[in-house]
Amino acid sequence: MTSNLNIPKISKVNKMAGIKSLVGKKSTKTVKFMGEDVKLSKLSVQEVFIIQEKAKSVEGDEKAGFELLKEVVRLAVEDAKDLSDQDFDTFPMDELSKLAGEVMKWSGLEQPQNVGK
Repeated sequence: MTSNLNIPKISKVNKMAGIKSLVGKKSTKTVKFMGEDVKLSKLSVQEVFIIQEKAKSVEGDEKAGFELLKEVVRLAVEDAKDLSDQDFDTFPMDELSKLAGEVMKWSGLEQPQNVGK
């Protein structure tokens, strides 16, 4: 006589990760840029402080504001680190400004005055 005894498998218990294990981890989300999906990473505390400090010095300087906008995009948008200044010149300003604003808002900040304007 054969018995068909179904023994349930014991699954591993998921342990909650400690905060230390999250150091360096990036939180991401997808947004639209020029009708296409791009992936954003939240800025780290250090990156936020750098952007805030630089934003203080760009007030009223459109060129410096655009440089800061490019830095924000390069820091937070997947594959943007490799974009040249000439690449940025080909994008519509309002699209770049919206994208940088989304990064800043999602990272817990409002878009700095005059960034990309």
